Formats: sequence, C-alpha cells, structure tokens
Amino acid sequence: MLRNRIGRTDLLVNPIGLGANAIGGHNIYENIDEAISKKIIHTAINNGMNFFDTAYFYGLGRSEELIGEVMKEHGKRDDFVIASKASYTFVDKEVVHNNSPQFLTQSVEESLRRLQTDYIDLFYIHFPDDKTPKAEAVGALQRLKEQGKIRAIGVSNFNIEQLKEANQDGYLEVLQSHYNLFNRTAEEEIFPYVEEQEISFIPYFPLAKGLLTGKYRRDTPLTENQKKHPLFKEDAYFINLEKIDELHKIASEKKCQVGHVVLAWYLTRKPIHAVIPGAKTPEQILSNLQAGEVQLSEAEMAKIDRVFKGSFIH
Repeated sequence: MLRNRIGRTDLLVNPIGLGANAIGGHNIYENIDEAISKKIIHTAINNGMNFFDTAYFYGLGRSEELIGEVMKEHGKRDDFVIASKASYTFVDKEVVHNNSPQFLTQSVEESLRRLQTDYIDLFYIHFPDDKTPKAEAVGALQRLKEQGKIRAIGVSNFNIEQLKEANQDGYLEVLQSHYNLFNRTAEEEIFPYVEEQEISFIPYFPLAKGLLTGKYRRDTPLTENQKKHPLFKEDAYFINLEKIDELHKIASEKKCQVGHVVLAWYLTRKPIHAVIPGAKTPEQILSNLQAGEVQLSEAEMAKIDRVFKGSFIH
C-alpha cells in the first residue's frame, strides 16, 4: 500500500485521506446519518485509507467521537493517522477563535477523550485569533508534543505573515489551507516558504465545491445559493466549464473520473504530500482512493497547469 511521509514528520499516510467534516458534522450538513458516517470510516480503513482529518468544529466534537468509536471497534490504533484542530469558541452564539496556550492544552485533552486515544497524530490551530502571539500558541503545542500527546504540529488558515510568526522557533510541520485549481494563490508566497522550511501543505476544498469532480455541465441546474458563489456566477461558470472540459479529455484517456485527475495533479506539487477530499457515502471513499492510482505524464501535468494558470477565484 502506497504511503507518503508528511513533510519532515514521522507520519506515513495513504496520500488520499478523508476530510471528515461530514462525519457527524450536524452543524455543517443536514441529514447526517451517523451509521453511514461510521460505515464510511470502516470502508476507508478496510481499503487502505489511514489518514483522517477532523476537528472539534465538525459536529462540535461529534466527528471526533465517531472516529474514536470506530478506532476502538477496529482495535488497531496504529492503523489510523488522526489530524484534529481547535480554535473555535462561542460567545453569545458568535464564533470567537482562541489560540491561548491554556485553551489549546485543554482542547487537546478534550480531543483525546473524544477520540478515546492517548495521542493525536497531528494537531492544528484551526484559525488564528486576534490576540495570542502566534509563536506562543505553537509553543504550547510543542510542549504537548514533548509530552507525547501529539506527534506533529500544524496550523490552518494562516496567511504568510502569520505563518512566519508562528514558525519563528521552527516547530511548525504542516500547514492546511485553501487551495485548488481555481484558487492557486498559495503558490505565490506560501509554497516557496513551506518548501524552504520543509513544512507540508495539505489543501482543503480540493474539489472546489464539487465543480472539479466533473459532474457539472452547461445544462446542469444550479441552486440559488450556488449561483451566488464566484465559481458558479454567470460567465465565470461557463469559462470554468471550458477549463474542466480539458480535464474530461485527460480523464477519458485514462478511463477515470475528472476528480481523480485533479487529486493526482495536486500530489505532483512539491509541498503537497496528501489530499483530504470529503465523502458522504462509502462509495465516495472507494472512488477517491482511485485517484492514488492515476499517473500523470509530464505533458499532462503541464497542460493542467497551463489551462488553470492564473485561476485565483476564492
């Protein structure tokens, strides 16, 4: 089974992981069936997927609990590489992010209990706050790492200035941030820095609201909410579909899906060692795993790069 090392950590993962916000994420998606959520995790682990990306915010702890239950049922903790995150608090029902050492330490302890484990493989600061010095926050995670409660340190949604401040002691090992073929802004400043610092980059929203799965065509009906999103707005949407037509050609030649080609292309980028597409059904897990079997030629990689060059839509 193919395994990639995440940056300079000792974490070895199937490069196709699971973004677990739909696992118990009742506050994010409607009609979450927890029995299906657990079946998704079982299907993943039984088919060689071992990297699961969760967070307190996903169901306000429920995603972690479900993953913990499946780990216990499976019986082999070493078969799971678990990433989790914290920063979310709520004041008068409004989100207020907290990166204080006390909060992060408490959050790790609570995540350990929900996951029913002695350690978390990778722990992120989910979003930066406005008060805590970034290096101080990361220093708290470093102390937890030294205690064996986490194995690797990450931050998520940090811009380049925040990233440099957070990494002033060289403790950072992973950055998770928004990146896909329609949002390549990370290539400008983030990629050069993380490559230089040997920080692994994990992209989220890799399939761009489903647009990069290839399931949308010119006659596909869109919801009113979709029509408001920059990716799906009027002329931009049809221009985007023309670009995706080029992906359809490559996918057709390889007898795979457009989404598989897209995920495979990300894994050719130097700082990206794993991708974490979501899944709402066990069948989507099996489909996502097929991306790990796609081999792109230099010409195909260059063509995708050229077609989507300058795509910086948020």
